Amino acid sequence: MAPRRLLLDFEKPLVDLEEQIEQIRQLARDSEVDVTQQLLQLETLATRRREEIFSSLTPAQKIQVARHPQRPSCLDYIQLLSDDWIELHGDRSGSDDQALVGGLGRLDGRAVLFIGHQKGRDTKENVARNFGMASPGGYRKALRLMQHASRFGLPVISFIDTPGAYAGLKAEELGQGEAIAVNLREMFALEVPVIATVIGEGGSGGALGIGVADRLMMFEHSVYTVASPEACASILWRDAAKASTAAEALKITARDLSQLGIVDRVLGEPSGGNHWAPLQAADTLRTALCEELNQLTSLSRQELMDQRYGKYRRIGRYLEHPEMDAAATSDTQESSATA
Repeated sequence: MAPRRLLLDFEKPLVDLEEQIEQIRQLARDSEVDVTQQLLQLETLATRRREEIFSSLTPAQKIQVARHPQRPSCLDYIQLLSDDWIELHGDRSGSDDQALVGGLGRLDGRAVLFIGHQKGRDTKENVARNFGMASPGGYRKALRLMQHASRFGLPVISFIDTPGAYAGLKAEELGQGEAIAVNLREMFALEVPVIATVIGEGGSGGALGIGVADRLMMFEHSVYTVASPEACASILWRDAAKASTAAEALKITARDLSQLGIVDRVLGEPSGGNHWAPLQAADTLRTALCEELNQLTSLSRQELMDQRYGKYRRIGRYLEHPEMDAAATSDTQESSATA
């Protein structure tokens, strides 16, 4: 018997339908009664209602989807995408952080390096994986693997899914901020294509530590934020209950970040989110990764580096008046011509 899907609060209108569908399936198993028509009608109705719910999610509700315990994880995607997969361990300084995994694999016959945050499915596994919150050793391991990929000409594919880097005392003593900062600097210098995908929750510097990329993609119901809405609400209003208000203000959804020029590509999700149809989600991701890789691998080393530099120089630029924007563009062109 398949494990029961965990329904979120806003999916409660589907509960009665799910129970009716399960009852009819049980009836079909226990007798020879033909219930195909009734089952089809109820499943069609459930699909339509699910589409209605998920087409109008608020940012706070998208966070619930992004954090769903049954949402496909980094290792789930690697197993579904990669023809071969060999996990590599250790930062060569005595640590092997289980919250950040990486290794070599093949994507449609092309050798690549996979890295990503890894959460657990249950409490025991989450404790072992530290809920996807990497320590300094995790980011140093990721950097070692990325430099290995650059040395051998392997594209880097990263999967972001973390509430943030581990903020415990031990992590600070071991240089958490320095480890992330070094990753940011060194990822800009990688001479191979880098594609990052936010598959769940992308939180703060913990996400950025493996997120400097030539292409940044996000699944439709993932979130990417400088701080969790709960933390933001506690800081601004001293009230974590205002997290939904903070989620609206932070602009954390894929659509918002695409409009701001942070995200390069938004990947659609199956009705109900990726946890409802992980194989379909993996197919969507595979297609997008292959398309982006084909584009990036056609560039020369210098073109790749120039485009990466230009991408991050453009992020955050905001001018109130169109004439100012035009003047800024003209000044940039003149400076380039002079150089």
